[in-house]
Amino acid sequence: IYEALKTAILSGDLAPGEPLREDEIARQHGVSKIPVREALLRLEVDGFVLFRKNKGATVREIAPSEVLDLMDIRVALECRALELAVPQMAKSDLDRARAILNDYREDASLADWSSLNVRFHQAIYEPCGNAALLQMIADLRARLGPFVRLLVTETSGFERPVQEHRDILYACGAGEVGRAVKLLRNHIETTRKETAALMRRRRML
Repeated sequence: IYEALKTAILSGDLAPGEPLREDEIARQHGVSKIPVREALLRLEVDGFVLFRKNKGATVREIAPSEVLDLMDIRVALECRALELAVPQMAKSDLDRARAILNDYREDASLADWSSLNVRFHQAIYEPCGNAALLQMIADLRARLGPFVRLLVTETSGFERPVQEHRDILYACGAGEVGRAVKLLRNHIETTRKETAALMRRRRML
Protein backbone atom coordinates (compact mmCIF):
# COMPACT_ATOMS: atom_id res chain seq x y z
CA ILE A 1 0.00 0.00 0.00
CA TYR A 2 2.85 2.34 0.85
CA GLU A 3 4.58 1.69 -2.49
CA ALA A 4 1.34 1.97 -4.47
CA LEU A 5 0.45 5.32 -2.92
CA LYS A 6 4.00 6.65 -3.26
CA THR A 7 4.08 5.68 -6.94
CA ALA A 8 0.73 7.37 -7.55
CA ILE A 9 1.92 10.57 -5.86
CA LEU A 10 5.24 10.68 -7.75
CA SER A 11 3.54 10.04 -11.10
CA GLY A 12 1.00 12.80 -10.49
CA ASP A 13 -1.96 10.41 -10.45
CA LEU A 14 -2.59 11.69 -6.92
CA ALA A 15 -2.29 15.48 -7.13
CA PRO A 16 -1.02 17.85 -4.41
CA GLY A 17 -3.81 18.61 -1.95
CA GLU A 18 -5.86 15.56 -2.93
CA PRO A 19 -7.51 13.83 0.05
CA LEU A 20 -6.44 10.28 0.91
CA ARG A 21 -9.47 8.55 2.42
CA GLU A 22 -8.51 5.53 4.45
CA ASP A 23 -11.76 3.66 3.87
CA GLU A 24 -11.53 4.05 0.08
CA ILE A 25 -7.88 2.97 -0.02
CA ALA A 26 -8.63 -0.02 2.22
CA ARG A 27 -11.49 -1.05 -0.07
CA GLN A 28 -9.30 -0.75 -3.18
CA HIS A 29 -6.62 -2.99 -1.66
CA GLY A 30 -8.97 -5.40 0.08
CA VAL A 31 -7.53 -4.77 3.55
CA SER A 32 -8.58 -3.22 6.83
CA LYS A 33 -7.87 0.44 7.60
CA ILE A 34 -4.98 -0.45 9.94
CA PRO A 35 -2.30 -1.14 7.25
CA VAL A 36 -3.60 1.84 5.28
CA ARG A 37 -3.10 4.08 8.32
CA GLU A 38 0.42 2.67 8.79
CA ALA A 39 1.26 3.36 5.14
CA LEU A 40 -0.04 6.93 5.37
CA LEU A 41 1.98 7.57 8.52
CA ARG A 42 5.13 6.33 6.76
CA LEU A 43 4.36 8.60 3.81
CA GLU A 44 3.97 11.50 6.23
CA VAL A 45 7.41 10.83 7.69
CA ASP A 46 8.85 10.70 4.15
CA GLY A 47 7.27 14.06 3.29
CA PHE A 48 4.63 12.89 0.80
CA VAL A 49 1.51 13.13 2.96
CA LEU A 50 0.16 15.73 5.38
CA PHE A 51 -2.28 15.06 8.22
CA ARG A 52 -4.57 17.95 9.19
CA LYS A 53 -6.79 18.06 12.23
CA ASN A 54 -10.38 17.10 11.37
CA LYS A 55 -9.42 16.74 7.69
CA GLY A 56 -7.42 13.54 7.61
CA ALA A 57 -4.59 12.87 5.17
CA THR A 58 -3.90 14.72 1.94
CA VAL A 59 -1.13 14.61 -0.65
CA ARG A 60 1.40 17.15 0.58
CA GLU A 61 1.70 20.35 -1.42
CA ILE A 62 5.27 21.57 -1.75
CA ALA A 63 5.71 25.23 -0.82
CA PRO A 64 7.43 27.52 -3.36
CA SER A 65 10.13 28.40 -0.81
CA GLU A 66 10.82 24.68 -0.35
CA VAL A 67 11.22 24.30 -4.13
CA LEU A 68 14.03 26.85 -4.07
CA ASP A 69 15.61 25.26 -0.98
CA LEU A 70 15.62 21.85 -2.70
CA MET A 71 17.21 23.39 -5.80
CA ASP A 72 19.98 24.77 -3.56
CA ILE A 73 20.60 21.25 -2.26
CA ARG A 74 20.52 19.99 -5.84
CA VAL A 75 23.54 22.19 -6.67
CA ALA A 76 25.64 20.60 -3.93
CA LEU A 77 24.67 16.98 -4.64
CA GLU A 78 24.82 17.06 -8.42
CA CYS A 79 28.06 19.03 -8.66
CA ARG A 80 29.72 16.49 -6.38
CA ALA A 81 28.32 13.62 -8.45
CA LEU A 82 29.68 15.13 -11.67
CA GLU A 83 33.05 15.85 -10.05
CA LEU A 84 33.35 12.15 -9.22
CA ALA A 85 31.89 11.01 -12.55
CA VAL A 86 34.05 12.84 -15.10
CA PRO A 87 37.29 10.91 -14.43
CA GLN A 88 35.36 7.64 -14.69
CA MET A 89 33.52 8.38 -17.95
CA ALA A 90 34.01 5.95 -20.82
CA LYS A 91 33.27 6.70 -24.47
CA SER A 92 30.01 4.76 -24.15
CA ASP A 93 28.89 7.06 -21.30
CA LEU A 94 29.54 10.13 -23.43
CA ASP A 95 27.82 8.56 -26.44
CA ARG A 96 24.77 7.75 -24.34
CA ALA A 97 24.48 11.33 -23.06
CA ARG A 98 25.02 12.70 -26.59
CA ALA A 99 22.24 10.47 -27.94
CA ILE A 100 19.84 11.86 -25.33
CA LEU A 101 20.68 15.42 -26.39
CA ASN A 102 20.04 14.47 -30.02
CA ASP A 103 16.50 13.38 -29.03
CA TYR A 104 15.55 16.95 -28.03
CA ARG A 105 12.99 18.50 -30.37
CA GLU A 106 11.76 22.09 -30.08
CA ASP A 107 8.20 21.04 -30.93
CA ALA A 108 8.10 18.39 -28.19
CA SER A 109 5.92 18.73 -25.09
CA LEU A 110 7.08 20.07 -21.74
CA ALA A 111 6.73 16.54 -20.37
CA ASP A 112 9.07 15.22 -23.07
CA TRP A 113 11.64 17.94 -22.35
CA SER A 114 11.40 17.21 -18.63
CA SER A 115 11.95 13.50 -19.20
CA LEU A 116 14.94 14.11 -21.47
CA ASN A 117 16.43 16.51 -18.92
CA VAL A 118 16.20 13.88 -16.19
CA ARG A 119 17.72 11.21 -18.46
CA PHE A 120 20.64 13.47 -19.46
CA HIS A 121 21.52 14.38 -15.90
CA GLN A 122 21.27 10.74 -14.81
CA ALA A 123 23.57 9.71 -17.67
CA ILE A 124 26.37 12.11 -16.71
CA TYR A 125 26.15 11.32 -12.97
CA GLU A 126 25.96 7.51 -13.10
CA PRO A 127 29.70 6.96 -13.74
CA CYS A 128 30.43 8.51 -10.31
CA GLY A 129 29.92 5.03 -8.83
CA ASN A 130 28.47 6.37 -5.57
CA ALA A 131 25.12 4.60 -5.19
CA ALA A 132 24.17 6.50 -2.03
CA LEU A 133 24.78 9.87 -3.70
CA LEU A 134 22.80 8.87 -6.79
CA GLN A 135 19.91 7.75 -4.57
CA MET A 136 19.94 11.08 -2.74
CA ILE A 137 19.69 12.89 -6.09
CA ALA A 138 16.81 10.64 -7.16
CA ASP A 139 15.01 11.19 -3.85
CA LEU A 140 15.40 14.95 -4.21
CA ARG A 141 13.94 14.81 -7.71
CA ALA A 142 11.03 12.77 -6.36
CA ARG A 143 10.40 15.33 -3.61
CA LEU A 144 9.99 18.04 -6.22
CA GLY A 145 7.32 15.98 -7.96
CA PRO A 146 6.05 16.07 -11.56
CA PHE A 147 4.23 19.41 -11.30
CA VAL A 148 7.30 21.29 -10.09
CA ARG A 149 9.56 19.53 -12.62
CA LEU A 150 7.27 20.75 -15.42
CA LEU A 151 7.32 24.26 -13.94
CA VAL A 152 11.11 24.24 -13.93
CA THR A 153 11.14 22.92 -17.52
CA GLU A 154 8.74 25.67 -18.61
CA THR A 155 10.99 28.24 -16.95
CA SER A 156 14.12 26.96 -18.69
CA GLY A 157 12.64 26.80 -22.19
CA PHE A 158 14.32 24.86 -24.99
CA GLU A 159 17.46 26.58 -26.30
CA ARG A 160 19.30 27.52 -23.10
CA PRO A 161 19.27 24.11 -21.36
CA VAL A 162 20.14 22.22 -24.54
CA GLN A 163 23.13 24.47 -25.26
CA GLU A 164 24.26 24.33 -21.63
CA HIS A 165 23.94 20.54 -21.64
CA ARG A 166 26.13 20.41 -24.77
CA ASP A 167 28.74 22.64 -23.13
CA ILE A 168 28.76 20.47 -19.99
CA LEU A 169 29.11 17.31 -22.03
CA TYR A 170 31.96 18.78 -24.09
CA ALA A 171 33.86 19.59 -20.89
CA CYS A 172 33.19 16.06 -19.63
CA GLY A 173 34.53 14.57 -22.85
CA ALA A 174 37.66 16.73 -22.59
CA GLY A 175 38.20 15.53 -19.02
CA GLU A 176 37.95 19.10 -17.71
CA VAL A 177 36.49 18.34 -14.30
CA GLY A 178 36.59 21.88 -12.91
CA ARG A 179 35.04 23.41 -16.03
CA ALA A 180 32.30 20.76 -16.21
CA VAL A 181 31.36 21.31 -12.56
CA LYS A 182 31.41 25.11 -12.97
CA LEU A 183 29.13 24.90 -16.02
CA LEU A 184 26.75 22.56 -14.18
CA ARG A 185 26.64 24.87 -11.15
CA ASN A 186 25.82 27.86 -13.36
CA HIS A 187 23.22 25.78 -15.22
CA ILE A 188 21.32 24.82 -12.05
CA GLU A 189 21.69 28.22 -10.37
CA THR A 190 20.37 30.02 -13.46
CA THR A 191 17.38 27.69 -13.52
CA ARG A 192 16.77 28.38 -9.84
CA LYS A 193 16.79 32.15 -10.42
CA GLU A 194 14.44 31.86 -13.39
CA THR A 195 12.12 29.58 -11.41
CA ALA A 196 12.03 32.06 -8.52
CA ALA A 197 11.25 34.89 -10.97
CA LEU A 198 8.43 32.91 -12.57
CA MET A 199 6.92 32.08 -9.19
CA ARG A 200 7.07 35.75 -8.19
CA ARG A 201 5.28 36.74 -11.40
CA ARG A 202 2.62 34.17 -10.65
CA ARG A 203 2.50 35.41 -7.05
CA MET A 204 3.54 32.03 -5.72
CA LEU A 205 6.30 33.61 -3.62
